[in-house]
Amino acid sequence: MALKHRAYPSCMATLPGYAQLTFPDAPEGRPYVLVNMVMSGDGKIVIEGTEQGLGSSSDQALMGQLRSHADAVLNGAETLRKSGSSPLPASEEMRALREYRGLPRAPLGVVLSRSGDLPLDGEFFTSPAFESVVFLADSAHDDRRRAVEATGRRVVSVPVGDSVRAMLRALRVDFGVRVLLCEGGAALNGALFDADAVDEYFVTVGARIVGGDVALTPVRGDRAPSSALVRPLTLVSAVTNPETSEVYLRYRVGTTQGRTSS
Repeated sequence: MALKHRAYPSCMATLPGYAQLTFPDAPEGRPYVLVNMVMSGDGKIVIEGTEQGLGSSSDQALMGQLRSHADAVLNGAETLRKSGSSPLPASEEMRALREYRGLPRAPLGVVLSRSGDLPLDGEFFTSPAFESVVFLADSAHDDRRRAVEATGRRVVSVPVGDSVRAMLRALRVDFGVRVLLCEGGAALNGALFDADAVDEYFVTVGARIVGGDVALTPVRGDRAPSSALVRPLTLVSAVTNPETSEVYLRYRVGTTQGRTSS
């Protein structure tokens, strides 16, 4: 059954930032998809393999506030392997806000994997504080699938050639997910954008220059860049933080035909 999102009461109106946002209804057949990333001033999303050191505690707080709206939090397998993944809201205040909205205290944790090569002893598979599901490509070896299933987490098979769209359909139809928050990585973001399935893009620009010629950017994929596939963005808000010199950007995403994806 789909969960109903409600506004919080006036006594909580002082909550800052992203906690006060509202989102449109989910499109037909998939959730309303938010992508949230942090990047350096030169557009890089990792330092020595992880995002740690790019964003401040203020950025982390905003990420937690976005989670207060989400029915599910999605990560790619590489992000899960390198950084771990937990959908838990960072503060008790955000968990209480979720409960008021009629949501579970923690979103559903979601990972999409082609191989099933996942850290099965990590929090994503062992924590009793949240439920999680693995969308596993049907090309994965049987032994990998059995190992993931042995953790007790639910495993859903998706076709390797259409895994993103199949996952989104299942999340909406079978799991009742109306708002899906994707927190990376870059390849998964790219697959979502290529499927015209991103409705809003949130990015924190950190006050760092990383440099180098191989560091990842927020969105990547296998196809060559093409003007025919460029997706326009409409700026919704831009907020500066004088204490950290960060900029917090919110965009609505258009499709390759110039229409908004929602």
